Amino acid sequence: MVELREDGYTEFRFFRPAAACVFLSGDFNQWRSDQLKMVRQGNGYWVLRLPLPAGDYKFRYLADGQWYTDFAAFGVEPGRFGLDSLLRIPQPRLTVHTTAPAAAAA
Repeated sequence: MVELREDGYTEFRFFRPAAACVFLSGDFNQWRSDQLKMVRQGNGYWVLRLPLPAGDYKFRYLADGQWYTDFAAFGVEPGRFGLDSLLRIPQPRLTVHTTAPAAAAA
């Protein structure tokens, strides 16, 4: 599963309690399968947070040499080697605060 956090990071969570090693791979790292190692949590989840810019991405998990699709992501679509998970990070919204000019002192 993927969460877009308020602090600007994207959190990837993958449940595979018996896995010895899990990596995240996608077009955001040129599909390198040994670069983004996920961290095992005590509850069976593997987690990784990344500061990704706005855009559309494809990704998959690699656990103990086997590829997995995240069906809880923003969708899936066929890729070269199976179904890729989809991630969409929107542009941040700009908030403009305006204040009325102070009244001139007489």
